[in-house]
Amino acid sequence: MGQIGQGVGSIGRRALIGMAAGVLAGVTVAGDAVARPRGAQEIAAGSRRTRDFRGMWLATVSNRDWPSAPGLSADRQRAELLAHLDTAVERGLRAVVFQVRPAADALWPSPYEPWSQWLTGTQGGDPGWDPLGTAVDEAHRRGLELHAWFNPYRAAVHADPTRLAADHPARLRPDWVVPYGGKLYYNPGLPEVRAFVQEAMIDAVRRYDVDAVHFDDYFYPYPVAGQSFDDDLAFARHGAGFADRAAWRRANIDLLIQEMSARIEETRAGVRFGVSPFAVWRNAATDPRGSKTTAGVQTYDDLHADTRTWIHRGWIDHVVPQIYWHIGFKAADYAVLLPWWNDLVQGTDVSLYIGEALYKAGDSAQPAPWQDPAELSRHLTLASGYDRVDGHCFFSAREVRADRGGAMARVVADHYGGASAQR
Repeated sequence: MGQIGQGVGSIGRRALIGMAAGVLAGVTVAGDAVARPRGAQEIAAGSRRTRDFRGMWLATVSNRDWPSAPGLSADRQRAELLAHLDTAVERGLRAVVFQVRPAADALWPSPYEPWSQWLTGTQGGDPGWDPLGTAVDEAHRRGLELHAWFNPYRAAVHADPTRLAADHPARLRPDWVVPYGGKLYYNPGLPEVRAFVQEAMIDAVRRYDVDAVHFDDYFYPYPVAGQSFDDDLAFARHGAGFADRAAWRRANIDLLIQEMSARIEETRAGVRFGVSPFAVWRNAATDPRGSKTTAGVQTYDDLHADTRTWIHRGWIDHVVPQIYWHIGFKAADYAVLLPWWNDLVQGTDVSLYIGEALYKAGDSAQPAPWQDPAELSRHLTLASGYDRVDGHCFFSAREVRADRGGAMARVVADHYGGASAQR
């Protein structure tokens, strides 16, 4: 796709932050028009979109999957990226979920946020090429979907604002930021923050032919023992009318999802919107509508992410619950959570893809079932008996390629026809 708008230009990032916050005037507020069910959209690019979703996550945070190290040459980075796409094809996969905004940064020339530090080793350092543009073009050339994966509110994987680029929005607006658990987060309770992060993400949708927008499981951060997320001032300012702080926080995330859904459709019709939550919405002991699990984290209560509502209101096109446990795991059994999610999407237009923990396969630190290369294949066999399961997504690209213990090869042989020709 080539280089696009290499810098912020004369307008400056500070001005863009103000402009992004100004879009609030045109964004729905709580209780206003509900986005129409996104499943009713006309689907484009039909040759890339099939019922049986076969995807892999390609993570860039902390150089997990790509690039293999910061500071590589542009040619080396590009070669590594294309190798991951080629591996996806060889494994019979059909989609790559590419992390392009891991921590309030960008893997494209964004006017809103700096280049990711995991490209050059320095946040804001120009890598000399456009990773997202290249990924879109090269994925489509191979018949793969390219899903742009964003983390909405994580601002840094450390807690020191002085380590951020000088023009990073989190430094320009420290009132937007909450330090928590050794990291920095944008405050989801501030309407101007919600507007800004949407504008930063929509920039990529506007400029690139992505097939989908993807959010992972991070909304409010995971609980950290002995710490509290300090949003007292925001709650005092914006929390009137809610039963408690938890209800207000859930409403903040609901608004992000509802508004982002509408903005994606307005910006590029046909681009799908998916979320990949932690797989336990609520335990049945907490809420009879929940799953028969005893998980220590519940997304509704701890991350303030009410995925059940998002599905029933049609704000998302697909959901990818991260059922990252083996069959028979007592606290959160794969065989218990799978039918719970299958039942949840019944009567909706929301597609269900299952997030699979390929990274656990063959890892000696994991329980015994993960030492059996057939465990993951058994997941797909079990899922094939549920009418609303439309595919699977594997975490993540590094393991798809290395295939420790042969678990991925077993999946391909048992379920994907044994060859990329079956794609």
